[in-house]
Amino acid sequence: MEIKNFKRTTVTAALPYANGGVHIGHLAGVYVPADIYVRYLRLKNQDVKFICGSDEHGVPITIRAKKEGITPQDVVDRYHQMIKESFAQFGISFDIYSRTSSSMHAETAGQFFRKLYDDGKLVEKTTSQYYDEEAKQFLADRYITGECPHCHHEGAYGDQCEHCGRDLAPTELISPKSTISGSSPVLKETKNWYLPLNEYQPWLRQWILEGHQEWRPNVYGQCKSWLDMDLQPRAMTRDLDWGIPVPVEGAQGKVLYVWFDAPIGYISNTKELLPDTWQDWWKSPDTRLIHFIGKDNIVFHCIVFPSMLKAYGDGFILPENVPANEFLNLEDDKISTSRNWAIWLHEYLVDFKDKQDVLRYVLTANAPETKDNNFTWKDFQDRNNNELVAVYGNFVNRALQLTKKYFGGRVPGCGQLTDIDRQALDGLKEARGRIEALLEQFKFRDAQKEAMALARIGNKYITDCEPWKEWKENPKRVETILYVSLQLTANLAIAFEPFLPFSSEKLRKMLNINVFKWEELGTTDLLKEGHQLAEPQLLFEKIEDAEIERQLQRLADIKKSNEAAAAKAEPIKPNIAFEEWEKADIRVGRVIGCERVKKANKLLKFTLDDGSGSPRTIVSGIAKFYAPEELIGKQVLFIANLAPRTLMGIESQGMILSAQDFDGSLSVATLLKEVKPGSQIG
Repeated sequence: MEIKNFKRTTVTAALPYANGGVHIGHLAGVYVPADIYVRYLRLKNQDVKFICGSDEHGVPITIRAKKEGITPQDVVDRYHQMIKESFAQFGISFDIYSRTSSSMHAETAGQFFRKLYDDGKLVEKTTSQYYDEEAKQFLADRYITGECPHCHHEGAYGDQCEHCGRDLAPTELISPKSTISGSSPVLKETKNWYLPLNEYQPWLRQWILEGHQEWRPNVYGQCKSWLDMDLQPRAMTRDLDWGIPVPVEGAQGKVLYVWFDAPIGYISNTKELLPDTWQDWWKSPDTRLIHFIGKDNIVFHCIVFPSMLKAYGDGFILPENVPANEFLNLEDDKISTSRNWAIWLHEYLVDFKDKQDVLRYVLTANAPETKDNNFTWKDFQDRNNNELVAVYGNFVNRALQLTKKYFGGRVPGCGQLTDIDRQALDGLKEARGRIEALLEQFKFRDAQKEAMALARIGNKYITDCEPWKEWKENPKRVETILYVSLQLTANLAIAFEPFLPFSSEKLRKMLNINVFKWEELGTTDLLKEGHQLAEPQLLFEKIEDAEIERQLQRLADIKKSNEAAAAKAEPIKPNIAFEEWEKADIRVGRVIGCERVKKANKLLKFTLDDGSGSPRTIVSGIAKFYAPEELIGKQVLFIANLAPRTLMGIESQGMILSAQDFDGSLSVATLLKEVKPGSQIG
């Protein structure tokens, strides 16, 4: 493929839905890799703009609004602000983070649709869609749930089953229900406008399959899969009351389809940022366009949006690359916003204050670039303690502290180099080429590994040279060792700048240097002899077990809550005659004694006042759920006329009644109001 030279680069990151916060799956899939790339280009002094904003239309927002009893605008105002502030605190360095509810966006998207309509590029079609007769409205995909026809999971949506991951059409659902009223929807005719993707299929095949074979295999493969099928016209309008109104006659009650509306947000946000020069970033052949997205958005960014731009004409550029990532799981389970199974950025920033770079490092190290990957809190702790602290931070701290101790914090001179010095410096000189090549290929995980390899070189170098021992016999040798160590340290501030911007800034302050340039990476005289360093500090700090246990407990609580919400009662047993039930003599007893049965983990021995004047002994298997002292004095229900059984040598004269919860735990049945011991239940 011919390599093009571009004057500027437009980088976009997928617009997050403003119906909740940002979680680690979003960060690993889109925003951290995009930010790494943009920071790298800026370090190279290249002209780049980083564009993003909140996607504030679409059904998820209206669903949340209905659930909370507020307006969609209330929802997007709340979450847009939360997302924007979280990104800023986390160091995602957008040039603009705007929103699709802005007047600029409404004007841009409406004008875009109108031109396609006027140019005859859209097809008007009448189709049958589900309609809620009680709510008196057509139902978008996410307003319909039912049984998945593939895995038979109940609660699948009209566009996807989140249980098995299959894409669906609403009419495929078994026993569909409206999420608005709970009623069964009916099919009703409605008119919408479609983009005939089938007309762009030959062009798409040539542009992608022949022209962009360098795209990631997951992106290229998914595009090929779609293009090997017959593309169908796709509706660009929806029957909804939240969104940008369709700007043509006869379109009352219809809004622009969110996947028509949202990608135009990249353009409208650029217009907002650069009202006079935005066309340079979207229409100049000297501009390169890069979309950072997750794999679930590939079809929209590689097929739908390019077809929209092609249909519009007027010189709009097409993406040069779409480095989409796969999904990140959490503790071996799929991240799910509906189940709250996620690590939310705004919560992380509170729990791990000033540890933005730790999460950035771990998410990049585990980046799901070629396959789904997994985040665990244990791995998070290990990578921080064993890599950031023990390798990178340890080397930096030793180099700076020893320079302070022996030379008052001034960079010493470089004496005669030995083989071990040259070996370390040679590794340094080769680093830039390796890291740069990987970043240019969007291989951020491997690029960060190369940066850490540089820290490993430094750590090994200072350990092998042992300047603390050399000082006694050969202080001139220590000058050279620390000179080389400090050059490595300065280079680390550059190498890690795209990945760990907060740590690099902290390190530059310790080095008493304001800024480095990318082309200086690999230079062996970044810090001149006699340069005064600032006071050393720890670059990273250990994360203790207690902090990780708190996070794991939070996830355990969420999992238990989800299981409780999903739990269903066991099927009712077959009917029995009333006379059969009457045979059971259920009574009330007061617990006057309770103790664990020796050598039996599950058993408690109860002594009950059953109203007969003589105490009754019952052995019950609930020791895992109660301490004996909790039960003394309680009134419990028991079956009095069960034939006695001997358990662990103790005769049990009945059965304590208890309820088994969804998780297998047992809860002893008690009364709301006290009654006399021996009272019958009937």
